[in-house]
Amino acid sequence: MRIVSLVPVLAIAALASAAFAADPPSEETIAYFKQNCASCHTIGGGKLTGPDLKNVGARRTRDQLAKYIVDPKAAIDAGDPYLVKIWNDANGVYMPTPPSITPERVGKLLDLIEAESALEKSQFAGGTLSDRALTDADVQRGRAIFSGELPLVNGAPACIACHSVEGTTGFGGGRLGPDLTGVFARLGGRKSLGAWLTAPQSVTMTPAFRGRDMNELEILGLVAFLKERAENGSPAVLSAPPTAVPSGAGRFEFLVAGMGGLLGALALFDLVWRKRFRSVRRALVERFR
Repeated sequence: MRIVSLVPVLAIAALASAAFAADPPSEETIAYFKQNCASCHTIGGGKLTGPDLKNVGARRTRDQLAKYIVDPKAAIDAGDPYLVKIWNDANGVYMPTPPSITPERVGKLLDLIEAESALEKSQFAGGTLSDRALTDADVQRGRAIFSGELPLVNGAPACIACHSVEGTTGFGGGRLGPDLTGVFARLGGRKSLGAWLTAPQSVTMTPAFRGRDMNELEILGLVAFLKERAENGSPAVLSAPPTAVPSGAGRFEFLVAGMGGLLGALALFDLVWRKRFRSVRRALVERFR
């Protein structure tokens, strides 16, 4: 009799559990995936910088995926053949650990991927940028955006503040980030580079671009410019490691400009203080005659 009385309770608990599991992903989780994952991964849209995540739960256990998300380098260095292949396909670049990641957030992300994988077309299938042909006008716009000559509409910093490309004039560009001459090919072409620029992912770029997204015209311009640089760059620069910072280009110009500025400042001080020094010297000479 006691067993029979427990049946309704267990049935209600099972229904409640199923209803909870069927809850749609929260807006916070969707926004987190867009900001931190969609620049490298699609769900059903094919490979970008990272693999397509559609049905990834069928290829790896939930526990394996959770460990990889929390510490990608440790998971790869452990020697898992599947993860090592992904790492090799990415030219030896480790996936950065997502910011503010917690076990709870990992679980929500895996639930989101599972739910989106079950759809006929996920909202993260990619391909939101126009696939029209890139033009010379796009290349020129991208060059102006890269150099800072044409400011980004939403106020994000110019690429040259942290990066360089072969052929950069003046001081040669920034040295905080890698040289981008070959980034078009390194990331896998137009689709992957466009996705990256839609939501840049790095320790320095994420906060700099948060709330300052580039529009489609700006992204297409940069894609066109970096494509042109990849097609016309020298073999030595194009074959450099993806983490390499710019070489010595611009250092001589910087040295010359610094020395020129110093000499100019000394000349200015001499001009400003000349009469005062002469008047002091004159008074001292006349006093001791």
